[in-house]
Amino acid sequence: MSSPALSLAVDGEIAIITFDLPNEPVNKFSASVIAEFDTMLTTIGETSAIRAAVLISGKPEGFIAGADIDAFLEFRSAQDAADASAFGHRMMRRLETSRAPVVAAIHGGCLGGGLEAALACAYRIATEHPKTVLALPEVQLGLIPGAGGTQRLPRTVGLQAALDMILTGKNVRAKKALQIGLVDELVHPNLLREIAIQRARELGAGTLRQHEKKHGARALVLEDNPIGRAVVFRQAREMTLKKSRGHYPALLAALDAVAAGYHGTPEQGFAEEARLFGAMAASPVSKELIFLFYATTALKKDSGVAGAAPTPRPVTRIGVLGTGFMGAGIAAISAMQGIPVRFKDMAYDQVVRGIAAVRDVLKDRLTKRQITRQQFDDQLSLISGTVDYTGFRQVPVVVEAVYEDLGVKHRVLREIEPLLADDAIFATNTSTIPITSIAEGASRPERVIGMHFFSPVHKMPLLEVIVTPRTAPEVVATTVAFGRKLGKTVIVVNDAPGFFANRILAPYINEAGRLLDEGVAIDAIDAAMLDFGFPVGPITLLDEVGIDIAGKSGAVMSAAFGDRVQPSQALRAVLGAGRLGRKGKKGFYLYDDAGKKGGVDESVYALLPTGSRRTPLPKEEIQRRCVLAMVNEAARCVEEGIVRQPRDGDVGAVFGIGFPPFRGGPYRYIDATGVTEIVRQLEQLDARHSGRYRPCALLITMAREGRRFYPAHGKPV
Repeated sequence: MSSPALSLAVDGEIAIITFDLPNEPVNKFSASVIAEFDTMLTTIGETSAIRAAVLISGKPEGFIAGADIDAFLEFRSAQDAADASAFGHRMMRRLETSRAPVVAAIHGGCLGGGLEAALACAYRIATEHPKTVLALPEVQLGLIPGAGGTQRLPRTVGLQAALDMILTGKNVRAKKALQIGLVDELVHPNLLREIAIQRARELGAGTLRQHEKKHGARALVLEDNPIGRAVVFRQAREMTLKKSRGHYPALLAALDAVAAGYHGTPEQGFAEEARLFGAMAASPVSKELIFLFYATTALKKDSGVAGAAPTPRPVTRIGVLGTGFMGAGIAAISAMQGIPVRFKDMAYDQVVRGIAAVRDVLKDRLTKRQITRQQFDDQLSLISGTVDYTGFRQVPVVVEAVYEDLGVKHRVLREIEPLLADDAIFATNTSTIPITSIAEGASRPERVIGMHFFSPVHKMPLLEVIVTPRTAPEVVATTVAFGRKLGKTVIVVNDAPGFFANRILAPYINEAGRLLDEGVAIDAIDAAMLDFGFPVGPITLLDEVGIDIAGKSGAVMSAAFGDRVQPSQALRAVLGAGRLGRKGKKGFYLYDDAGKKGGVDESVYALLPTGSRRTPLPKEEIQRRCVLAMVNEAARCVEEGIVRQPRDGDVGAVFGIGFPPFRGGPYRYIDATGVTEIVRQLEQLDARHSGRYRPCALLITMAREGRRFYPAHGKPV
């Protein structure tokens, strides 16, 4: 018999409900927990001596994380999910109408169903602590709030603030929550229980004076009348469609659920929320986003080493070689985590520029109020610089971020290796050069590993850790743990040119270039891939990355894999004309002095094989050619053992190169489309473009045997 998740204690006239889910790091709502909660509310309601209650967490760093996602896998229909939502509504209504009013005492994450429970309480107290955040993140799973969030949140904070939270799923910190009326009071964590009990006593006695919530003059104009609300809903819908391009139906469903609460009775609003929650839970988009949730959660527990993993060494300081854009980014995210950084470059002016770049990253966080002035000063003080290797003897990890040239990397490795401790790790931040080739210049190749960060480092969530056959397991485990400490989603891949992310990106980009060679318009290619779901089009991506860098990577990839990744004539011609992309204010698009993108630079067409003549091509054909080139290469990466399992590749593609999250990743896309259909389409394309689209052997075998990359039912990972 399982232990109860809820316990009840009585302090005079006050009931204290403590939520502490056994054997779990966070509190989650499940059907059994809701039933337990319901029983406890009955007990409180029937005990006349109890006049008020406090709901508090027994977890040290979290209130309630929301619903148990495992339960969503048990839904067999939209009606099952709608019924579960209605079940949650009944419990929250009981909480809201309890004879003994309830105070929510919030410390740490108050998310999803946790916030919906708090909204049903009569009073909300939160701690002034960085880990205290409140959010309704359901749209990030392709869902909408299903326990009353679309109905109670607008009444609590106003329509516009509520839509901002519901449609983005973003975290709201405690101070902001107080400002918008989401919580009623902030306290020090050590005083939370005591003051919550005191406020419960005041509630029970009818002496608690709650502040009147004010939502501002603009809110009064727009929200307190039907015409104004119609304007808010119309603008929100237009903005949502513009940003999502219709790929995320939960966003529009959330708008509809909120609107239902304004246009009809409360009962109608809750009924519509339940119906729409059910529809979204049954949608393919939600299934793929939930897969990504499971995949990233599993990766947080993955050491990167098969079998019994060695204990990672603590990384208390690092060295960074190279103070350019990537090196500065790596230094910045390390300082954010309180890790001292020793910067090294060839000249002091380069070191100074690197530290200035770190300062800019931290200043942006300060400006956005993500850190305090004191935190800014503390983090910046962790960066020191040198033009020699003084101070490197003490660092357990050195991250090399120098020029992307094998000879340069060998020279740096030979210089620093004798100056490091014997057990120090040399991590190279290369994007395409095989780690095995770099390790050939090492006296301790077992201590060499790849750490491929994505640009910009402080924004991109993925880190590829690349291992060679000689990399020591302890080095792998330590590097993975270090990457995770930096806040990255870490995948471990085996060594090969381009590793995984750039390996599958190369044929995608090259196919876009070949479409240019054939006369397809620049903006038509980009628009087609935006409509498919990529965050930027492939031609824009070339400009963003830098056409020179793309050319260098392309040379490495074509040398390794031949014609199927041979750079297009268009790329070679534009690079030959000295166009570097956005950083040079001259690429496929026009850029102003601040680097802001404008329209297509029509003069580029004169450099291309077909000149100014443009050939229209259906967007579906553009999408098919670019995407199939990518997923075929992804299948080869499984076939060759570059990725350990499809899960890692799907996460890497989504978080590293922007593969549409609502499609789950390249392997999920293959399963959803059907392996047999993928092979058929590849063979059709290969007949027209000989050699480039030949289906890899793994796909042919899977089609013949009726296999998938993932099970059709149950947990996806």
